Amino acid sequence: MHLIERYYHQLTEGCGNDSCSNAWCSSSRGSHRLDNNAAAVKALELYKINAKLCDPHPSKKGTTMNHCVRDDFKDVNYLTEEKVYEILHICGEKEDYSPLIRVIGRVFSSAEGLVQSFRRSKPPTKEELKSLQSKDEDKDEDEEEAAACSAAAMEEDSPGSSSRLDGAASGDNDVGKLGPDEVSVDIDAVRRVYQRLLSNGNIETAFLNALVYLSPNVECDLTYHNVYSRDPNYLNLFVVVMENSNLHSPDYLEIALPQFCRAMSKLPLPALAKLARLWSHYSAEQIHRIMETFQQLITYKVVSNEFNSRNLVNDDDAVVAATKCLKIVYYANVMGGEVDTEHNEEEDEEPIPESSELTLQELLGEERRNKKGPRVDPLETELTIRTSDSRRPLIPFEEFVNEPLNEVLEMDKDYTFFKVETENKFSFMTCPFILNAVTKNLGLYYDNRIRMYSERRITVLYSLVQGQQLNPYLRLKVRRDHIIDDALVRLEMIAMENPADLKKQLYVEFEGEQGVDEGGVSKEFFQLVVEEIFNPDIGMFAYDERTKMFWFNPSSFENEGQFTLIGIVLGLAIYNNCILDVHFPMVVYRKLMGKKGTFRDLADSNPVLYQSLKELSEYEGSVEEDMMITFQISQTDLFGNPLMYDLRENGDQIPVTNENRKEFVAQYAEYMLNKSVEKQFKAFRRGFHMVTNESPLKYLFRPEEIELLICGSRNLDFQALEETTEYDGGYSRDSRIIKEFWETLHSFAEEQKRLFLQFTTGTDRAPVGGLGKLKMIIAKNGPDTDRLPTSHTCFNVLLLPEYDTKEKLRERLLKAILYAKGFGML
Repeated sequence: MHLIERYYHQLTEGCGNDSCSNAWCSSSRGSHRLDNNAAAVKALELYKINAKLCDPHPSKKGTTMNHCVRDDFKDVNYLTEEKVYEILHICGEKEDYSPLIRVIGRVFSSAEGLVQSFRRSKPPTKEELKSLQSKDEDKDEDEEEAAACSAAAMEEDSPGSSSRLDGAASGDNDVGKLGPDEVSVDIDAVRRVYQRLLSNGNIETAFLNALVYLSPNVECDLTYHNVYSRDPNYLNLFVVVMENSNLHSPDYLEIALPQFCRAMSKLPLPALAKLARLWSHYSAEQIHRIMETFQQLITYKVVSNEFNSRNLVNDDDAVVAATKCLKIVYYANVMGGEVDTEHNEEEDEEPIPESSELTLQELLGEERRNKKGPRVDPLETELTIRTSDSRRPLIPFEEFVNEPLNEVLEMDKDYTFFKVETENKFSFMTCPFILNAVTKNLGLYYDNRIRMYSERRITVLYSLVQGQQLNPYLRLKVRRDHIIDDALVRLEMIAMENPADLKKQLYVEFEGEQGVDEGGVSKEFFQLVVEEIFNPDIGMFAYDERTKMFWFNPSSFENEGQFTLIGIVLGLAIYNNCILDVHFPMVVYRKLMGKKGTFRDLADSNPVLYQSLKELSEYEGSVEEDMMITFQISQTDLFGNPLMYDLRENGDQIPVTNENRKEFVAQYAEYMLNKSVEKQFKAFRRGFHMVTNESPLKYLFRPEEIELLICGSRNLDFQALEETTEYDGGYSRDSRIIKEFWETLHSFAEEQKRLFLQFTTGTDRAPVGGLGKLKMIIAKNGPDTDRLPTSHTCFNVLLLPEYDTKEKLRERLLKAILYAKGFGML
């Protein structure tokens, strides 16, 4: 730092040579006089670019620099809160903050200095107490006086400070209760120091410049010197820097923050986990600030660059590094909220049977990649927590989605990087929290299609090598009036003989009909199967009129194969990109993701029972005397007969009291959501996993997004559909008939609009992302005629004759959507 001081003296006092030509010397005629604060900042900049230094003129040698305060605190190599306030107080008296700026530049640009700074005080040992007692008494008195001044200054300037992490809730969020992952930095002290210093513009610039100097050295230390394993306190510098509330400001976004993110992304896995655990004790406001810091950097880089298929956003180091850092915040957000790591569904006792036939990779002598199981994030494993464990995060998951990034992401390339898993190429699919449902659905679509093509190639290879009959599709030939029986028999045979065939592209044929399945016939097949299976008369599922949802019927007479079928149907719908009209409560999708139902899941699956149990939990009187209930509950079967069940052994003899009512509530929910439907749900889940077990579905999607994938959205924005619709055969957006068509459609009632959507696309739901993502085409189908409009649901094409009047258009269109069914009945 001696060179920085020389630059400072050169800028403020000059070299003493009147004929000096150095532009950065005050002795030069063309130089501009700088005040002390500006000179200190400029000295740091000159030091970084190795600018020219003048040799001292003979007349200047031996002179003293009387402006320096206490030798510029050259002996200060690390900082404490008290030391900062001491220097700040002295600089304030002299009205010269250059010494403090130099100290900040020296400490915050040094990894060693920053690691040692702002350490939390520990109780002194006996040896340390003896050493303290032997020190000079006068020195002790001076230090006590300075400490008293510092404490007074802290109280004046930090009136709302506390020992908690930024107002986080007491208890587990206390600084002193971080357990084995406790860090040695005093976070509250760091925040108070930043609060005092960042109001001074020149001092803030010193933080900025120091970070630019610090980051490359830290990145080098972590990449090549394995510094964290030698000193876990190295993590302190990341904690300290991230407490700077100005990191997201424009000055940092260009150079300082990208460099620091690259350094942070080099932290080893245990350090990333430790940082996530620490941040999980922060308040929601603090988590949001850190999240926003990384999000702003990503957005800034995306907006300021032109990313495309040739210039991939995956190759931008700053965006990639910031995304990796954002992952730490994401898991901190999960752990800091309400989590449930205990109620997990048991894995299937029997593994899903694999095909007895060789795969293409095995035929070519290659090992199957998917045998290592579904992908799991290493940080998730290190933290022993999953996204599905979250019941309520500190801040909503939607806050982590970066829409500008989603717009420029080339998903086909990103998916390739995801599957290849090379260190040279980063895939944003490894950080699914930053992707919206539309982008993730596209990634899932690529995965499904590639599996279909792979199975098709394998089938061709079998036919050539083993002489087998060529059957590249999952073919289902069904009768409309026996659709469940036909589908069940065929799918059961496939599941037993060769489950890999379920990964083939679905091809449905209705007996006696001429429709060719390019997607539309499959859509109707799914619709009819769902209508049949969820028919209350069959009794597989119970329908709740209050919630408009279905739940597994615990007393159903149907065998497990029927429930396996509906699980397969749900899996096939996702696999073949079809939307189903099913109405399950969210707990079903949570259970599919491996979580058991708990009391809070009753809120949407059985709100009446939920409210009753909630009132029981909160009842202030005597539960035993006033309610007189026991650990035996009553249910009714299909015929209305009561069925008794003991939540505990001899439950009818165990009264529910104020002391055991929590257990009663938990056991009641456990029975209703898990035990009573265990057999039915296991069969259902088994069928679902037959299709999706090798899919990245669980890795990419949360339960609520799984529901969106299967069911689509009930929110229909026909204005968005109009804006994205394309035209063919002579029609355009300005055609008379097209204008009248949209006026007519917008005037329809809600149910009529759903029927139109069913008629045109094969489903009355919007796809993931809304109707704006639906590529509908309206094509001309001849001049005015009495013929009805027709459609190709496989391709979302509406064939519309050019009717003479708006009234005729409305009448023909309504008749078409009200009476449409089947595919060219013979």
